[in-house]
Amino acid sequence: MAGRRLRVSEPVTQPGATHEAWSPEGPIPPTKVSEVAVLDAIKTVYDPEIPVDIYELGLIYAVEIEDDGAVKVDMTLTTPSCPSAQELPGMVEEAVKTVSNVTSVKVEIVWDPPWDPSRMSEDAKLALNVY
Repeated sequence: MAGRRLRVSEPVTQPGATHEAWSPEGPIPPTKVSEVAVLDAIKTVYDPEIPVDIYELGLIYAVEIEDDGAVKVDMTLTTPSCPSAQELPGMVEEAVKTVSNVTSVKVEIVWDPPWDPSRMSEDAKLALNVY
């Protein structure tokens, strides 16, 4: 089954920025899951202890969207002992399920590469006073 894989290497630095969804074949028809909508949904998830969304924190490593609407999210946590380890993946799953045409969501926690503060967007660093 062919799908799209979005590698998240640098967080979006403009809050609320939206972009046209596209694929190598051209614009994504409205019956397909929008990458923009999935990322916007993920950006609604905040670590309960940190006032920055998990996307801007650099916790989202990859998003795969299959043609049948299945979405897989690879994410990490700031530390393996993160107090929110149990709830954050579920929060991401619930947020992505709200996106039109999503048929299923699988969220996997990955530890490679390890998270470090350099993965945060400039806005996140500013909000947390980290430099």
